[in-house]
Amino acid sequence: MFGPQENRPVSPEERALAREARAWPFVEARKLVDRLAGAAPEKGYVLFQTGYGPSGLPHIGTFGEVVRTTMVRQAFRRLSDVPTRLFCFSDDMDGLRKVPDNIPNKELVAAHLGKPLTRIPDPFGTHESFGAHNNARLRSFLDTFGFDYEFKSSTELYASGAFDQALLQVLACYDEIMAIMLPTLGPERRATYSPFLPVCPSSGRVLQVPVVERDEAAGTIVYRDEGGARVEVPVTGGHCKLQWKPDWAMRWYALGVDYEMSGKDLIESVKAGNRIVKVLGGRPPEGFNYELFLDEAGEKISKSRGNGLTVEEWLAYAPPESLALFMYHKPRAAKRLYFDVIPRAVDDYLAFLERYNQGANSAGDMESPAWHIHDGAPPDEGSPLAFALLLNLASVCNSEDPAVLWGFISRYAAGASPESEPLLARLIDHAIAYYRDFVKPAKRYRGPDEVERAALEDLLGELKALPDEAGGEAIQTQVYEVGKRHPLPDLRSWFRALYEILLGQSQGPRMGSFIALYGLAETIQLIERALAGEDLSAA
Repeated sequence: MFGPQENRPVSPEERALAREARAWPFVEARKLVDRLAGAAPEKGYVLFQTGYGPSGLPHIGTFGEVVRTTMVRQAFRRLSDVPTRLFCFSDDMDGLRKVPDNIPNKELVAAHLGKPLTRIPDPFGTHESFGAHNNARLRSFLDTFGFDYEFKSSTELYASGAFDQALLQVLACYDEIMAIMLPTLGPERRATYSPFLPVCPSSGRVLQVPVVERDEAAGTIVYRDEGGARVEVPVTGGHCKLQWKPDWAMRWYALGVDYEMSGKDLIESVKAGNRIVKVLGGRPPEGFNYELFLDEAGEKISKSRGNGLTVEEWLAYAPPESLALFMYHKPRAAKRLYFDVIPRAVDDYLAFLERYNQGANSAGDMESPAWHIHDGAPPDEGSPLAFALLLNLASVCNSEDPAVLWGFISRYAAGASPESEPLLARLIDHAIAYYRDFVKPAKRYRGPDEVERAALEDLLGELKALPDEAGGEAIQTQVYEVGKRHPLPDLRSWFRALYEILLGQSQGPRMGSFIALYGLAETIQLIERALAGEDLSAA
């Protein structure tokens, strides 16, 4: 979905539209155009970066940063011919401070606390280290979306010497960096703080120890180890890493990062990083602060707690396009991220895709989320059925067999098949999975009360009077009129009663569309079974 960025020509018309586009990725991209001031960077490309702390299993909030950054990169390509690159950086040299809640073999990991993630055994037993395992999970996600990126490992860059010059510059600017950092720390932390964290030669742990001596000419620091002995180590070659805020700034400086977005909780860290990179002699990147994702209880999602969705979980129940839309929509607004949001995200994507295709080639195309999800080339065909409708079809059929659903669908949409409707075929598989794991266990049917029974009997007569070929609107009108004729509290109560009695759930579809899909005869039989007190949970 997010393929290579530099191989699609941009027409003059497209560039003119991009200059005026109001969608937030274009607003961000124009910051980079202004930054260049008409000249390409000395390195020959604009560098986008995203960061990942692999101390816990990846979750969707982590990857939202890559999705959004890629959207800005796509927008920039419409505005400038300067080449771009995207680095996805993993801080896998960070010392693990606590054992994540959502991993197996916790005791194995606990024995290695304080070591870099790439020196801790993999509790899953699939990779050479815990860091390598989580990095692989990150790359798997990025590859699922087809992102054009270059993976960068902190461990590899420190150990290879790629950061050596920048680390020596940090050593040369030690006092200025300390002047920036110390006011941001509490008294206890100030007493022991140093930008450099030595990696203990004997234990392999990343040490939080004060630096007692510095030798800028030799490129070394001296610290006292846990036993009190003085130890001198070079700051280069992977013998030390930096505290994360100076590390972030050092990375901007060393790599020449032009753009990096971050969460709202890191605003003060960005300010400190900007000051540090200037001290080092570099230029801070352009940036964007997005809001954080919350779990169902309204708490911040945490990798170590595992209280959010994993990428695999979302993609088991919905196509990746829906996840991309969730990331695109209102990035500065806090959003709850849990299983219940998935059906709405799918149907919102289908609606945006349909609207885009209805008005293709208009000046508003670049304002459509579909344009940004598909890098300006959304597919021509969507789905003839909404995802919520498929969920309800699976629910009333009590079936997890795609063939059963296709039997109803092919009658409703003549000629529809997995071959002719590939997106619909994917949605059916996702709908069955979502129905099986979330809808089916929560279904609770109830019988009608006296007023509802009379309304259902009335509706039964109206449906029997309709012609077999009656469409969704005609059916909806009859359902609506029946509800108005009976002393129900309001029409919402009428539709809720239909959902609870016939579908076993408190919310449901537009009844006219659903009955047209399920079939008049089948709906009549369903109502008759409900009135007879039969168990509707049985197929």
